[in-house]
Amino acid sequence: MEMVLAGNSDAFEPLVRPYRNDLIRLAYRMTGDWEDANEASQEALLRAYRYLARFDTARSFKNWLLGILVNEARKSFRKKPRSLSLAETAEPSTPADQERRHEDGVLRDRLRACLNELSRNQREIFILRDLEDRNIRETARILGASEVAVRVHLSRARKKIKDLMTRDAALGKETTS
Repeated sequence: MEMVLAGNSDAFEPLVRPYRNDLIRLAYRMTGDWEDANEASQEALLRAYRYLARFDTARSFKNWLLGILVNEARKSFRKKPRSLSLAETAEPSTPADQERRHEDGVLRDRLRACLNELSRNQREIFILRDLEDRNIRETARILGASEVAVRVHLSRARKKIKDLMTRDAALGKETTS
């Protein structure tokens, strides 16, 4: 970090390399689109480079980067509001694999639809906490929120997702009867 601040721009790549996969994965989960995820990740890295002198070394560099990424992903999400969808990968080889993959895909699609029903705060906190496995403290730091706010929004998000999934399951049973 000191080398970058001293003017050695080549030292920035080794500084951020360990976090690239985390950035892309989180950006994709927030935007639902690989192109937008790559764009948000690149913009986050540019901003991190530009504002590195403002980084508080007493804090986690990774969480600082993820916080910048969250802001960039928010911009992307605002620019292109859409239903989040998951791209299918290669076809499974056996009928049992195909059935399992279909069920997994249906569940993921239902979860994505539920995420679209959450408020921005609830969605971001749910993604960071439950999909990215960040703890409450990390989630709060990344989002610049209090731990209490994170807990409240997470609880509301989980309840809303549970209610939506239950409702969808009940509607599915009615249509098949």
